[in-house]
Amino acid sequence: MTSSTPSPAAQAAQPASTDRAAGVLLGLAAGDALGAGYEFGDPLPDDAPVGMIGGGGFGWAPGEWTDDTSMAVPIAQAAARAADLRDEAVLDEIVAAWIVWARTAADVGVQTRAVLAEAERNGGTAAAARAAAQALHERTGKSAGNGSLMRTAPVALAYLHNEAAAAVAARTLSSLTHWDDDAGDACVLWTLAIRHAVLTGNLDARIGLPALPAARRDRWAALLDDAEQRQPRDFARNGWVVEALQGAWSSIHGARGLRDGLERAVRGGRDTDTVAAIAGGLLGGALGASAVPSSWGRLLHGHPGLRTHDLVALAALAARRGEPDSTGWPVAERMDYLDWVPERSLTVHPHDPGVLLGSIVDLDDVQTDAVVSLCRIGPAQRRRVDHVEVWLIDRDEPEANPNLDLVLRDTADAIAAFRAEGKTVLLHCVQAQSRTPSVAALYAALHRGVPVEQALRDVVAALPAAHPKPFLREALSRVATTTQEAS
Repeated sequence: MTSSTPSPAAQAAQPASTDRAAGVLLGLAAGDALGAGYEFGDPLPDDAPVGMIGGGGFGWAPGEWTDDTSMAVPIAQAAARAADLRDEAVLDEIVAAWIVWARTAADVGVQTRAVLAEAERNGGTAAAARAAAQALHERTGKSAGNGSLMRTAPVALAYLHNEAAAAVAARTLSSLTHWDDDAGDACVLWTLAIRHAVLTGNLDARIGLPALPAARRDRWAALLDDAEQRQPRDFARNGWVVEALQGAWSSIHGARGLRDGLERAVRGGRDTDTVAAIAGGLLGGALGASAVPSSWGRLLHGHPGLRTHDLVALAALAARRGEPDSTGWPVAERMDYLDWVPERSLTVHPHDPGVLLGSIVDLDDVQTDAVVSLCRIGPAQRRRVDHVEVWLIDRDEPEANPNLDLVLRDTADAIAAFRAEGKTVLLHCVQAQSRTPSVAALYAALHRGVPVEQALRDVVAALPAAHPKPFLREALSRVATTTQEAS
């Protein structure tokens, strides 16, 4: 590493890297919940619609994640407090959490359930789990299910600063339930790919090959080559960790963005939630939480009583080794932005009286059915209504908003979705100067039939402090034009 190359810790602290770190857990959960309603089904046609429909063999609610995310959460929680995932006491805590979860969980893999049940009978420790996993492997010769790969994503966040430690921790956590070398190798490969994605924004499933035993590297390289030549549906045995990884990489390799990649994984059929969860951890790490549609984020939830904003906070803390950023996010109860001197700015949208435009100050005072926040907020500011929190940084560097056009369009669509449900909406940022008027204008252009330049003039005239930054003005015109051409 040269002196001019940012360290992994410095890279992880950058806004885009924070977005990508949050995308690891959010992408994992989104793929999991998307695939839940299709699990055990046959492959679907390429043009078949895929949605967070819930249902399936276990009667999931729409947007509810399954065992994939539930087992990843204790790992993420340990990482969020900067615990070393190689430490035996930390592993004991993770195994204990899995055992409690498995007692009542609707969906636990056959191998995982057997190992955890045996571990519980023998003290419920990490050592007991390892012994049970090894005994099962020696007894049956079959311990290469996909159940450890599905939960490995948060390991990458815990070791953004240390590649070698990430590889060791990935294999160590895998061995708690899955003793087979294939399972350990797959977890190392995927963990290091996710780590690389968060730090660089690049997708490279081969980055971890040197961390595997030399005798097994060529085989895994060939398996990845094979995955790139085929489709997710071709991996019919995707309950096996090898074909689960191949199916996930196949869905990513041919994808046009996060949504398309996860839908491709689900259309592959069979163990749809797990393959999509595996793919989602890596895609989210490369493309960021801002690439996850807000319509999915509104629905996401699951054990142990978490939602989208909880996953974002866990991921951010894990990536920062338990430390909040300089503003106190994501642990501060409130994000009041007092240095920015925000003022009340509440204004009715000039083209829709059901949409109110305001600042962070207005968030406390206004009662609406839904809120769209364009800035970070704290738990005390999170309203008990439909609340969408958007990753939109008021800075013109491209790296600050890697999915700028997608986020703007998605946010305008989120407002429209709320309005179609008959809900009143508060749209706010910190000062109602740049982000709020920009999104408000795009909403009017895309959903109220107002030319974008006129919409922006009208919104700026209505908001006393409005002054959208040039990069947002340019993006509005670009998104509006692209959308019109597509329609």
